[in-house]
Amino acid sequence: MQPVGRVLEHFSARVSHWAGSAGAFVLALGVIVTWGLTGPLFAYSDTWQLAINTGTTIVTFLMVFLIQRAQNKDSRAIQLKLNELIAAMEGASNRLVDIEDLDEAELDALHTYYARLSEVARHEQRLTRSHSIDEATSDGLDKNRQLHARRKRRFARAEDAAR
Repeated sequence: MQPVGRVLEHFSARVSHWAGSAGAFVLALGVIVTWGLTGPLFAYSDTWQLAINTGTTIVTFLMVFLIQRAQNKDSRAIQLKLNELIAAMEGASNRLVDIEDLDEAELDALHTYYARLSEVARHEQRLTRSHSIDEATSDGLDKNRQLHARRKRRFARAEDAAR
């Protein structure tokens, strides 16, 4: 990152942190109370109203960009952490790494797969068994049905043997 970029990054991070603090809230509240109390001094003039309107407009305008910057950075960090978890988990589908770059139609298709996966999991005997999105495809569903049928037969045989 360039030196100017680093300075701006550092500055925006500090301002973002401070803006979410109790001190910032108390300061903003103090400005509003002071403005309200000085109304009679200025006879509630247009200039008096313009002072608060201009100040709050400028602060709001700048805060939009500051909040968006913080949101983008946090979102990127969370996505990287999730990508690491997916990559590190045995059985997790690595196709899910970087899905935040997919368009709405592709995300809807993934949602459909997860709905199918939910159906697969609903028929499981072990509720804590992990599933990957790959199991939601037709091959995965067929394999899972076969596995479920084998487990069911084994369970029935074990019950018969116990009697």
